[in-house]
Amino acid sequence: MTDTGSSDDIPTAGISTSEEAADKAKQISSEIYDLIGIKGKASNTGAGVTECGGKDPEKYFQIFHPWTFTPAAADQLDGVMERLKEELPKHGWKVVDYGPDTSKNKNLSLTADNDAKKYSVKIAHFSKDNPPNLNLMVVSGCYQVPDGEKVERF
Repeated sequence: MTDTGSSDDIPTAGISTSEEAADKAKQISSEIYDLIGIKGKASNTGAGVTECGGKDPEKYFQIFHPWTFTPAAADQLDGVMERLKEELPKHGWKVVDYGPDTSKNKNLSLTADNDAKKYSVKIAHFSKDNPPNLNLMVVSGCYQVPDGEKVERF
């Protein structure tokens, strides 16, 4: 599921309307929210639709759902990335990247793929932000719209 820029590397996610696929992305985000396992607030951002590499943009699309989790208390995020690294594989996710990112703050980052669901998630822990938070991006594989339908963009 890791995006290397080539449409050949994006797995096929099946046939779906944009709206149904967006609902699935929100459901997957909700499952990840539950795995975070601490009290806090998730940003209320909607899912979006993007093109699928070099494929026909009228028939193929990907869903992305960016959101932020802010804990009730700043210190609650201590150890959460390590816990997610342990918990995600128990729920069908494969951790494909884990460690500090290349920013000056060296934010701890985790990328995991779920081959069964055809989704990937990238989670970054912004520990130096005020307040500290998790930044999440859930991305689907490549969907095809049903025959006679067009990709809805939102």
